[in-house]
Amino acid sequence: MAAAPPPPAGGFVLFLHGSGGSGEEIGAEVAPYFAAPELASSVRLSFPTAPTVPIACYGEFYQPGFRAPRKNRTHLIMAIFNFLPVLAVHPSASLRLSILVMDEGFNLLCCFALWMLLKARDVVITAWFGISEVPITAKTVRDEKEVLKAVEYVHGLIDKEIASGTSPSDIFVCGLSQGGALAIASVLLYPKTLGGCVVFSGSVPLRKTFADKVSPEARKTPVLWFHGMADGLVLFEAGHAGCAFLEELGMTCEFKAYPTLGHSMIDEELQYFQQWILNRLGISGIIETARPSSPSQHKDLQ
Repeated sequence: MAAAPPPPAGGFVLFLHGSGGSGEEIGAEVAPYFAAPELASSVRLSFPTAPTVPIACYGEFYQPGFRAPRKNRTHLIMAIFNFLPVLAVHPSASLRLSILVMDEGFNLLCCFALWMLLKARDVVITAWFGISEVPITAKTVRDEKEVLKAVEYVHGLIDKEIASGTSPSDIFVCGLSQGGALAIASVLLYPKTLGGCVVFSGSVPLRKTFADKVSPEARKTPVLWFHGMADGLVLFEAGHAGCAFLEELGMTCEFKAYPTLGHSMIDEELQYFQQWILNRLGISGIIETARPSSPSQHKDLQ
């Protein structure tokens, strides 16, 4: 009778990208922080890619069956300006924009024209669940059925890793923006205590009524939360409210705010993230990091 294969060594980091991104893209930003030879057998990384979904009427950021109220039109104009540099280069958006900003009146005309253009078409992007509005605030409501479906997918990945022999205490669920929202939702609803959860520029995508469904074991999972105070896509208030909610549940949430940071990941965050993971895995000593040549300026569509 063949002997059972040994369990995987070290920790497992599952990192979820934001909407409009991919596992390959986020992996290129995060993986260098765990690329040192001494970490090769200590930390395993996984960067899954979300399915592609049509987001109807990007101009009003609604899903099929959802229409934004008129009071959100002002936010729409602001959000479009936030998105112009993203849409101009993003391969998934299938748009190539060249915009000349001349004066305030022309700015408004450009916004209106772009709104009408996007309103007339569906844009297919990668997303873990639907996008209801931008910017994301502390009061933004998501389609919780879609969120829970995505949570089931993440739980399946965690279950598979545990079945292979990895201890739950060595598993970390992390994510950026919408990926961060899915990460924290998945940890809250998982029945076991995990090694930790790290949220970059995210939010809690569940109503507070879900508090009763958070098990005592899940509440023991530590959380690290990064958020820029200049974030125009997932507002700082959303991140701050999310961490406050976790603390109401009795969870440990270390919240790190960056006054001038927008909707981006920077080297300072990623270095702290790396050390936080290694400390919880019991890996001591300074690890030389093969950091990117320039700070990450990733922006996604939340």
